[in-house]
Amino acid sequence: MSHNSFGHLFRVTTWGESHGPALGCVVDGCPPGLPLTAADIQVWLDRRKPGQSRFVTQRREPDEVEILSGVFEDERTGGQRTTGTPISLMIRNVDQRSKDYNDIRDKFRPGHADFTYDAKYGIRDYRGGGRSSARETAARVAAGGVARKVLDAAVPGGVTVRGALVQMGPHKIDRARWDWAEVDRNPFFCPDAEAAARFEAYLDGIRKAGSSVGAVLEIVAENVPPGWGAPIYGKLDQDIAAALMSINAVKGVEIGAGFGAAELTGEENADEIYLRQDGTPEFRSNQSGGILGGISSGQPIVARFAVKPTSSILTPRKTIDKAGNATEILTKGRHDPCVGIRGVPVGEAMVAIVLADHFLRHRGQTGR
Repeated sequence: MSHNSFGHLFRVTTWGESHGPALGCVVDGCPPGLPLTAADIQVWLDRRKPGQSRFVTQRREPDEVEILSGVFEDERTGGQRTTGTPISLMIRNVDQRSKDYNDIRDKFRPGHADFTYDAKYGIRDYRGGGRSSARETAARVAAGGVARKVLDAAVPGGVTVRGALVQMGPHKIDRARWDWAEVDRNPFFCPDAEAAARFEAYLDGIRKAGSSVGAVLEIVAENVPPGWGAPIYGKLDQDIAAALMSINAVKGVEIGAGFGAAELTGEENADEIYLRQDGTPEFRSNQSGGILGGISSGQPIVARFAVKPTSSILTPRKTIDKAGNATEILTKGRHDPCVGIRGVPVGEAMVAIVLADHFLRHRGQTGR
């Protein structure tokens, strides 16, 4: 299997399966001299790890990261710093229950990658989906922790990358009540306290029925300087879209106004530009999502992505087995009734990785 790496100067390769002994990643291209400890990465993994509420899978994984290479003790400070060599990160799996999948080892789950994996490779790891499992995203979050250290050093004040769940099923937040502090107060990463309360009752019903539901997540990156990206084949929004689309279960991505731009007039869509008193430019709106012509404008970068419902559900569905026989399937085990909830820290990580890569590419081309 190829295509397990992404990025150019800041390049990430993930490895491992849902029910294997461990999973992880190798981060290549991280600049030397950055302070980096396991604790710097663990704080982000803790936001993603399973079992933290009744609304996510009850698989109990501590997701403790180990740094195997790429850092060394700084004699001046006594802390660890990156050496510029590949950083290898490992997360051990400790709570696999592979027997949960014995009944479906020869059946293809509708909506899952079982059929397509078998069609491509002729062999698949049926235990939790193998590489197609959302478990793989833990490695991305770990890599995102490294990317954030790069962004901390990239510009004065660092780059802030934050995410939130803005829609669950048909239920949307009220953007007038958006409060970033609220994201950490509820189990849904929701910035609207009233919407979070509605999500709780709604998802309880979905969960008790053994079903699942999708979600829309929004990622916002602030303090990104103007100039990152390239106008044709290295567009910043192109790479963000590809990175978010690569996340398991994602079926749609939009930047700024996104598909809503089709409903706007030219006057509504144009982000008018003025000069502040200090001589710096100011945009009166942000329909572009902080990216114009593939290059950052200095405004907040805004991206949204849609996550489909988890394919593993208790409701029987018609399918076929490997021999082509018609059958029914239901999936036992521990699954997220809304996999989009834990997709928030994953989306943050992917945007952070893309921005770290584009910072290094920009610096390499322009020298600044």
